[in-house]
Amino acid sequence: MEVKCCVCEAPVQGEPQYMGVRAYCSRCYAKVVRNRGSVWWASLAGLAGLVAFVALVALLAGLIRPHLQGFGLLAAGVILSLVPALVWGGLFYLQDAQEPEPKHMVLSVFVLGALLARAIGMPVVNDVFRLPEWIGASPLYHILGAILVAGFTQQFLIYAAVRYSVFNSPEFDERVDGVVYGTAAALGYATMLNVQYVVSSGGVDLVSGIIRIAVTALALASFGGLSGYFLGRCKFEDEPVWWMPAGLTLAAVLDGLFTYVRGEVTTTAVGLRGGGYNPWPGLLLGAGVTALTFGVLFYLMRRLEHSAAPAPVAAIEEA
Repeated sequence: MEVKCCVCEAPVQGEPQYMGVRAYCSRCYAKVVRNRGSVWWASLAGLAGLVAFVALVALLAGLIRPHLQGFGLLAAGVILSLVPALVWGGLFYLQDAQEPEPKHMVLSVFVLGALLARAIGMPVVNDVFRLPEWIGASPLYHILGAILVAGFTQQFLIYAAVRYSVFNSPEFDERVDGVVYGTAAALGYATMLNVQYVVSSGGVDLVSGIIRIAVTALALASFGGLSGYFLGRCKFEDEPVWWMPAGLTLAAVLDGLFTYVRGEVTTTAVGLRGGGYNPWPGLLLGAGVTALTFGVLFYLMRRLEHSAAPAPVAAIEEA
């Protein structure tokens, strides 16, 4: 009986490779089980580059103290909102030169993530559930609102931006591609959140504003990459029916807890002059969470790579 590869759908020549009940040709199997190291170096470079850029801008703004008002302040804030995506995307393609994902597909997922944030995510959180009006009532309300409303809304829409666009594309041919596209969708979502924050505020203070913008991008990119990991496993392996819902729940819970903890660490102690806001601990927290999340994903991918049956050498070289 003829066996077809579940990825390229071509008849398998010779002995097929299997993951569960899914059959692969040797070439597709070699690509699926590969853990592309350039993706992780690109992620690390993007993290380091973004943190360095934000710290430099914040320090310069604190020293120079530019007097921006009105449209100038608003324009500066909007431009800074685009910086995390530009830094991450640029460094990603410089590092991932061996086999980069098609630029138009990564860009389309990024734009779709932004559009879903504006068309669905923000109206649901702000208008339907009116989260800003009651989330600060108590720590319990803050945690529950951040997880059940903001966290699940954001992570489901980031998942949808990948699942209902590039997921079935022939270019989505490696498990690690889920991390790549999940991160792109999350950065699009974060960019729209940051632009909306700047516009609704009429501009932002350059020091606290650029740090807040970077932290939002770092956090969502991390949890979007986590959702993408579960998506990549779903496409190429026989995972149980609860696998993807569990992945989304984990990402949403971490998203909400991060939001709560960031609020706690950036709020200074209340004194005679009242409380204050210090954005620097938030940047350190965001960088640490991002590094930890992508480090764990790299470790999990390496375990999958080592546990997979070896593919023929010719297939690996061809892939």
